[in-house]
Amino acid sequence: MTIYDLKPKFQDLLRPIVYRLFQAGITANQVTLAALLLSIFIGVLLFIFPNPRLFILLPFVLFIRMALNAIDGMLAREHNQKSHFGAILNELGDVISDVALYLPFALLFPNASWWILLILLLAILTEFIGVLAQTIGASRRYDGPIGKSDRAFIFGALGLVACIFPQIAFANWTNYLFAAISVLLLYTCYNRIHRAMAELGRPMDTH
Repeated sequence: MTIYDLKPKFQDLLRPIVYRLFQAGITANQVTLAALLLSIFIGVLLFIFPNPRLFILLPFVLFIRMALNAIDGMLAREHNQKSHFGAILNELGDVISDVALYLPFALLFPNASWWILLILLLAILTEFIGVLAQTIGASRRYDGPIGKSDRAFIFGALGLVACIFPQIAFANWTNYLFAAISVLLLYTCYNRIHRAMAELGRPMDTH
């Protein structure tokens, strides 16, 4: 069970907005680009000014990004706007947005900067594996325990806590938190490979 499993209910809430955007001539790719540009702008802002108080922006930005990601997918699927370029833009946008929004945490938590970089690497790897599953005939894998939405929730909450309690930036226990996130991301990588192979009816082996 991940936050991604709640997506259908979230989409139902957004469907009236999606219809209005479609009626206004807004395309799925335009929404994808808007989410990407918003993420880059906030990420650069936090990287240049890694003040804990500014990280209060993250929960709101991540929620907006999540909504935009859902909207672009609904526009593509439900209003005949699917395209190969859109699929590439969507996947690239997710990875670039993750890096832009989460890299500033390496400055916010200087004692755990290497953990943050490892988490970013593993986050990229989970998405790569999710897409790679399609190349072997399986579906795009979104398995957890830490998918895109879960990462957004974790870092959004962490940004909120850092804003309220700035001293957390130098707390030693945060290293254990980031280590745990790294382990869960590793398991996510394994889980996506395992589920992709199971979908094809093939065991995970080297043959």
